[in-house]
Amino acid sequence: MDTSQDIRPSPLDNLAEVAACRLNDRRDFQRLITAEKPVVIQGLFDHWPALAAGRASPSCLNAYLKRHDQGDHATVMEAPFSSGGRYVYAPDMREFNFSKRQRGITETLDQIERNLTIEKAPFLAIQMLPLQSHMPGFVADNPLPLMPPQIAPRLWVGGPLKTQTHNDRDHNLACVIAGRRRFLLFPPEQVANLYVGPLDNPPPLSLVDPEQPDDERFPKFREAMRAAMVAHLGPGDAIFMPKYWWHHVTSLDPYNAMVNYWWGDFATGLERANDAFLTALLAFGHLPPGERTYWKAMFDAYVFKTAGDATSHIPPALKGVLGAMSEPVRERLKAELKHAYLKS
Repeated sequence: MDTSQDIRPSPLDNLAEVAACRLNDRRDFQRLITAEKPVVIQGLFDHWPALAAGRASPSCLNAYLKRHDQGDHATVMEAPFSSGGRYVYAPDMREFNFSKRQRGITETLDQIERNLTIEKAPFLAIQMLPLQSHMPGFVADNPLPLMPPQIAPRLWVGGPLKTQTHNDRDHNLACVIAGRRRFLLFPPEQVANLYVGPLDNPPPLSLVDPEQPDDERFPKFREAMRAAMVAHLGPGDAIFMPKYWWHHVTSLDPYNAMVNYWWGDFATGLERANDAFLTALLAFGHLPPGERTYWKAMFDAYVFKTAGDATSHIPPALKGVLGAMSEPVRERLKAELKHAYLKS
């Protein structure tokens, strides 16, 4: 079966490359996490039988995956041939240009393989398949000692797709087991230059096609591209993407498969950063400019500490919520906030 594909050169290929490394132990990996920068990791899962099958052929990997299929259904995404493989918003941004449904794993893998020989076939993919529950034999066969056992892997299999620029609230370790992928990455602070769609229609996506940007409609995107990096991954390569880094992923071959791990968004209740952000939208969005300036200064000084420690003149015992919170102070603050929110 010929699975080669003529991929035209892209201007994205000329961007600065994400650094690559090999890891010696878990401490090396922890240092990467602490650095909060994307990194390509080589040789991390060379021992996986799934990688050997993926390197052999789509048929071999599909057969391997089907042996582990327990008969459960998977989330399957499908977009028409006319989409060009781009999973994006529909024109009104209320919906997306792909359908999503539950479908048998084996039958979907068979259809993905058949599509390799069908002209103008739709773009089909299994995405975010929780392997621990749906293919526990795969997890046992393909361990990654680097990751704690409670961080469960997910499987992605499909055609030559382009996943529109988005980000995750978790750290992401993506391991390519078949096909080639290009990851275009933007730092979190580029959000204002990416023209992101509605937050209440998750996942929020950038409206810009990075390979053919509309400079007239999206002029600030040029600034985002100046900060962008690119990573080219083949089978056996992994990429670590810290929380909130924006990424656009292109599958460069007709058949592609990847296993990823998400972790890090462990906060609950009143300590969830995203909920605090939504509360801030509610509380500050309508304020007049002078009040917004005040609260921005307060956040800069006491939350983000952009100018250093603004409390160094206060004795540690009197800093309260502005200092290193003890558990009693933390619990008292939570109780006060719960009471305030209940009154609303």
